[in-house]
Amino acid sequence: MSKLELRGIYHSFPVKKQRVSVLSNITLHVNDGEFVSIIGPSGSGKSTLFHIIGGLLKPSAGEVWLDDVNITGRKGLISYMPQQPALFPWRSIESNVVIAQEVAGESRSSALEKAREWLPKVGLGGYERELPHILSGGMQQRVSFLRALLSPQELMCLDEPFGSLDALTRQDMQAWLLNIWEQNKRSILFVTHSIEEALFLSDRIYVLSNKPSTVLEELKIPFSRPRQESVMLEPEFQKLRLHIQAHLRKEIIYDKRH
Repeated sequence: MSKLELRGIYHSFPVKKQRVSVLSNITLHVNDGEFVSIIGPSGSGKSTLFHIIGGLLKPSAGEVWLDDVNITGRKGLISYMPQQPALFPWRSIESNVVIAQEVAGESRSSALEKAREWLPKVGLGGYERELPHILSGGMQQRVSFLRALLSPQELMCLDEPFGSLDALTRQDMQAWLLNIWEQNKRSILFVTHSIEEALFLSDRIYVLSNKPSTVLEELKIPFSRPRQESVMLEPEFQKLRLHIQAHLRKEIIYDKRH
C-alpha cells in the first residue's frame, strides 16, 4: 500500500516573456487503500499535477512525498492510466498488459502468467492474443486499467480515464472499476470532470479552483462500501452534487469576468 502527500505545490510555465501560474499551494494526501478524486474547471492544472506526481515535471515550489520519502522530480514510482488507452497496436492484449512489469524487470513468463490470470476477471477472457483494434472503447480502457493495476507501483493515478466513453459505457466502467478496486484496495488518485463520477467512486474529493488552482474544499464522502449505483438516487448524493456544482459555477463565472 502507498501513502501520497503533496506539500505546498506551486507551478508556473513560461509564456513569452512572463510566467503564468497554474498551481498555487496545492496540499493534499491519499491514504493507504484510499480512493481520492480531484475535480475542477477545465484548464485548472489537474493533468499538470499528475505530471508533477509522476516526476515528469519538477514543481516551481513544494514537495511530493510517497511513503514518507521525498520523491519530488523522481520518475517510475507511480502507476499511471491516461485519458486514452494508449495501447500499442502491434502488440497483443496480453502483451500490452505486461509492459509495465517488463519495464520494471519482471520476467516475461511471470508477467504473462499474471496477465492471463487477470484478463478473464475483467471480462477479457479469450482476447489474450487478439490485437487492440478489435476491442470496443470500454474494453480497451479495461486493458489500460489492468496494465496499471498489475504494475509494481502501488499508487495508481487515473487521469479522467472514462472521459471519452459514451454515457452508458462510462456508467458500466465506473461500476466495473469499483468492483475491481474493492478486491485489492490500491491507493488511487483519480481526476475527473464529472461530479457524479467523483461522488460515486470516492472516499474523499478535492475541489480545485480556476488557475492558479488552489484547493477550494476537501469533502469526505459519507456513503458506505461496497457502493451500489442506487446511491446516486439518495438525497444526500444530490445535495453533495449541487454543493460541488455551485463551487464550480462560481469559478466559471469568475473566470469569464476576468
